[in-house]
Amino acid sequence: QVQLVESGGGLVQPGGSLRLSCAASGNFFSIATMNWYRQAPGKQRELVAGITSDGTTNYVDSVKGRFTISRDNAKNTIWLQMNSLKPEDTAVYYCNCAIKRYFSNTYSDYWGQGTQVTVSS
Repeated sequence: QVQLVESGGGLVQPGGSLRLSCAASGNFFSIATMNWYRQAPGKQRELVAGITSDGTTNYVDSVKGRFTISRDNAKNTIWLQMNSLKPEDTAVYYCNCAIKRYFSNTYSDYWGQGTQVTVSS
């Protein structure tokens, strides 16, 4: 069994900051890429930021310079530091990981339950 548990969402005013976290737990061999996605009402889910096991990061253009993704491989945890938040950042944020279980030759996608981020005055 593999679980991804997210925390850190909430309501914040424009210009404010939030820090999301996602911890993977359970019985698995390794984690490759760890990502944050978001989905706003009426919109498709989009990749916000990703980080590989060696620390290479990528961001969607709309968050570059404002969001920072980080990772602790020993704790199987990632964070998303979100600064200078805007109303258009309002969405449910999901953690996504590519995980290889023991006795498996492939990586499979796992998702967290999502955490709501609302940016409003």
